[in-house]
Amino acid sequence: MLRITSLLFGACLAAPAGSAWAEKLPASQRVQDGEAIYRFACARCHDHGEGGAPVIGDTQSWQPRSSLWEAVLLEHADEGYLAMPASGGDSRLTDYDVEVAAEYILSVTFPERIAD
Repeated sequence: MLRITSLLFGACLAAPAGSAWAEKLPASQRVQDGEAIYRFACARCHDHGEGGAPVIGDTQSWQPRSSLWEAVLLEHADEGYLAMPASGGDSRLTDYDVEVAAEYILSVTFPERIAD
């Protein structure tokens, strides 16, 4: 598993967190990176609502969440919240990784919503 993980991180996560390069990535690259991180670290809970996690794509399960959306979601994803561990339980995830995964979840669940 570690070898597969290393390959995934090497292929998808070349942008250091907070770097000017990462901030200038085309939106399509951020979506691809977000989906890869989601599949790797978030899907095991957010695909089926494990432990009370809101389900990706299910707007009803996200309704009780904060209206501050992205800022609160990023804070919870980064620091952990209730049963959700910080950074999806993987301390190797960078701030960029967490950010694009959260963006991906919101974009799939609320495609009509304008990003913060």
